[in-house]
Amino acid sequence: MRFISGETGVHIALAMMALPLSAGVHAQQETANANIVVNAPVLTPGPEIKGVITARNENRIKVTAMDGTATVIDLSETTKFKTSGGGFSKKNPASSAALLNGMPVTVKTMQSEAGLMASQVSFKSGDYKTAAMIRNATDQRFGEQTAATEALKGRMGDIDKYNVKATTNVYFDTGKSALSPQARAELCNAAAAAEGTNNALLLVVGYTDSVGSDEYNQVLSEKRANSVINYLQQQCHWKPYRMLTPTGMAKADPLADNSTEEGKAQNRRVAVNVLVSKGLDGL
Repeated sequence: MRFISGETGVHIALAMMALPLSAGVHAQQETANANIVVNAPVLTPGPEIKGVITARNENRIKVTAMDGTATVIDLSETTKFKTSGGGFSKKNPASSAALLNGMPVTVKTMQSEAGLMASQVSFKSGDYKTAAMIRNATDQRFGEQTAATEALKGRMGDIDKYNVKATTNVYFDTGKSALSPQARAELCNAAAAAEGTNNALLLVVGYTDSVGSDEYNQVLSEKRANSVINYLQQQCHWKPYRMLTPTGMAKADPLADNSTEEGKAQNRRVAVNVLVSKGLDGL
């Protein structure tokens, strides 16, 4: 028979008592951790947004619809990208890097407390190639026009560098930026006529009548110009790289007297100007 001294037995007994206690504490900690709930953001189905990308800031895009309405949408790691027309593959999938200014897109969204989040962005690969061409300035035929577009960002300051070949005015209801059926038909007719002019560019300028504040009329004139731009590109198939920087002029440069209803109706307009650079006119 083997005997254990009293002092050694006490040490062994204490060690044996400590083992289940430690295991029990560990099990309690695991149970406590399992009960921790992290509040994830609640997402509900949002609207489908169709339009043109008019601004991009890291993981956020602004999409402007044909009626001039602009919607800001967040991109995330879960956003899917759907393309048509080739150009992308499993080895070279589309990503958020392909979303460039000027591209027509269709965005499926989810709504959260913070705003809209894109669940899927669809676009045509041909539209991506066009937008990339503009960004990289690789189109030699319109190299001079691209430089001129940058110069015209100061609005109308350099208009004397161009010959105005034609102007089409489309008109709007009071306080509205939506296009009428007549305006839509006239815009596509103007685009078709300009297509037959060598080296033609379009300059779109929005105007208002004198009703309302200067700030209100500035925003309204820009919305009208954006409505025309989007329709020309999406429905009349006018190429974005043949479009100079649009502008809104509010109540400036009225066509008629704003003291009469007839005059105000003529001033609520967008002018679509067909321009050709003086250096290229006749080529």
